[in-house]
Amino acid sequence: GVGRRMKLGYTRAMVRAALGGALDGTEFVADPVFGLHIPTWVPDVPGEVLEPRGTWANGAEYDAQAQKLAGMFRENIRKFGDAVSPAILAAGPQG
Repeated sequence: GVGRRMKLGYTRAMVRAALGGALDGTEFVADPVFGLHIPTWVPDVPGEVLEPRGTWANGAEYDAQAQKLAGMFRENIRKFGDAVSPAILAAGPQG
């Protein structure tokens, strides 16, 4: 089913790591749909919560929801027409 909200302690640890430079030199992987670069390691955060798909009991359900959300973004951004730069479009979901 649906993934759960991330624990606030993990979120705080991620912010501390990012601001404190603890992620410098850490390997990142790109999310295939949203293009976000996700660290493979963050101090005080279990690795299994870093990759969103892995937080869902059913990976196929996650994939379907990710595609749905990406489609909603693409549909919504069209409303802005030429006011949206190619750079912004390229930074949006590609899946």
